[in-house]
Amino acid sequence: MPFTGIKTNIYDINEKSEKIMDKIILTGDRPTGKLHLGHYVGSLKRRVELQNSGDYSKIFIMIADAQALTDNADNPDKIRDNIIEVALDYLSCGLDPAKSCLFIQSQVPELTELSFYYMNLVTVSRLQRNPTVKSEIQMRNFETSIPVGFFTYPISQASDITAFKATTVPVGEDQLPMLEQAREIVRKFNAVYGETLVEPEALIPENSICSRLPGTDGKAKMSKSLGNCIYLSDSEEDVQKKVFNMYTDPNHIKVSDPGSLEGNTVFTYLDAFATDEDFKELLPEYANLDELKAHYQRGGLGDMKVKRFLNAVLQKELAPIRARRKELEKDIPAVYEILHQGSIAAQKEAARTLAEVKAAMRINYFDDEELIKAQQLKYNSEA
Repeated sequence: MPFTGIKTNIYDINEKSEKIMDKIILTGDRPTGKLHLGHYVGSLKRRVELQNSGDYSKIFIMIADAQALTDNADNPDKIRDNIIEVALDYLSCGLDPAKSCLFIQSQVPELTELSFYYMNLVTVSRLQRNPTVKSEIQMRNFETSIPVGFFTYPISQASDITAFKATTVPVGEDQLPMLEQAREIVRKFNAVYGETLVEPEALIPENSICSRLPGTDGKAKMSKSLGNCIYLSDSEEDVQKKVFNMYTDPNHIKVSDPGSLEGNTVFTYLDAFATDEDFKELLPEYANLDELKAHYQRGGLGDMKVKRFLNAVLQKELAPIRARRKELEKDIPAVYEILHQGSIAAQKEAARTLAEVKAAMRINYFDDEELIKAQQLKYNSEA
């Protein structure tokens, strides 16, 4: 089906909010590269399910370009070029602009203003204690040369969440400290200025394997620099090559040798992707993954047979995504228009929240008619 036949208009926010008043999702990704299987099982596939569930009145999905610049300020082209890659991945996986608002963070200036106000509610020592920030700083080798924008990104994230009054934020367990920071900011703001902001809750993946899928080499995290990613946009040949080169049990030399599942990346991926239906269709000699694991552990099952099955499972999952992406790539202006319209809708929503925040802080001077009248009466009495 050609992409030009798809509606590029954003859903009507007001119409949606009449259905379900309270449940709103905010989530997103940094546009530092194409999205890979870790993104897919960790959040993207779940987003599509949540979008289609009908349980949420509004779903905001943000391409966090401003946040990505906090550690890529000297390479803006990297961010600029990858915005379209992320958007293509979003749409090819099934995110629908008629159901979810897809937008670019930097195109909603209200988010920056909210961050500025929230900075007054958070101490430097509190940011320093944030375990996610500490691990990210260590991973990037910033040491003491930490960009201020990167150091304060938990505050920026709180701005993103609260601007859209998100009640639900899908996160992995490693991101829970970030969400807790946002919750603290909400509680502090509401305590000081009155009930204004919505305190969000975390939505954690049900399958713990999906929280952080390892790289194909067995490393703890997929990374473009390590070359251990399977991208959603990879060709069928590339996926097969990467699967066949995946890390398994180094002591499983002969087929007859008992194999270990611990640290065996192929089985980790099967835990994340394989279903009983896949076995019925692609490997009917086993009823489910437990049977396959048991055979591997007692010996008599070769790594290549398991890899061929994993390849078949992944190809089945990725084939429609790959085909959809090829259609989307035929009309790049339409993809940008989706992001444009989504950014306009997101800005309207954030502007409403910002107006409420400024009113609560009593810095909405030109809108406060009572303030102006009171000041006039003051000077009239002094005349």
